[in-house]
Amino acid sequence: MNRENQKRIFVLAVALVAIAALISVTPPARSDDERASKNKEAAAQYAKAAKVFDAIMQAPDKSIPRDLLARAKAIAVFPQVIKASFVIGGEGGRGVVSRRTSVAWSDPVFFRAGGGSVGWQIGASATDFVLLFMNDEAMGGLMKDKFELGAEAGVAGGPVGREAGAGTDALMQAKVLSYSRSRGVFAGISLKGVVVRPEDDLNQAVYGRSARQLLADDKRVAAKTEAGLPAFPQAITRYAAISDTER
Repeated sequence: MNRENQKRIFVLAVALVAIAALISVTPPARSDDERASKNKEAAAQYAKAAKVFDAIMQAPDKSIPRDLLARAKAIAVFPQVIKASFVIGGEGGRGVVSRRTSVAWSDPVFFRAGGGSVGWQIGASATDFVLLFMNDEAMGGLMKDKFELGAEAGVAGGPVGREAGAGTDALMQAKVLSYSRSRGVFAGISLKGVVVRPEDDLNQAVYGRSARQLLADDKRVAAKTEAGLPAFPQAITRYAAISDTER
């Protein structure tokens, strides 16, 4: 091999090493940007959910009865759901779930919900949905890849205000209680057929864990992240604090 060929090979090898080094360095930078973007997206999502939950609970005679909140194993809020995203074929409305742990309400876990036969008020641009998961079986449904309300767990429109003491057998047997708020009207509504599934790309980006892992951790409480202290579990705690006897 002559000197000229050796020189070409050397230059090519150096170029390949430089390219490999550039490739190994560039992705983390993009990953950091994506993580920051996902954290910002997550913070906006649970802040909207907290705002909706607060607004609903600030009208005692037209809110979710406190005794139901005290018994709920987990609470989900899907804020400002657009009809086109919710009906069959849509991506589903985005929301968060916080579960009752032995010490406090948990980090908000990200989910989507869609499908089913849901009554939409004429002219409504968006609807808020609230779900109460009332027992361990309902909680277990949230740990699946998808969970169909009504098929895998009984669902019923929940009572509002002071109606809690007048529960029917169907209401008492329901594993999930559901509500909607549209155009200022808040009421119990059956979400039978609606499918709830984890939004694990966001869960992984924010926590590095899946929804199943997050919900299975009975000791995991809301912790400060890059996006700040989650507003959603704070909002729930204002109306359904974990008592000392539960700890």
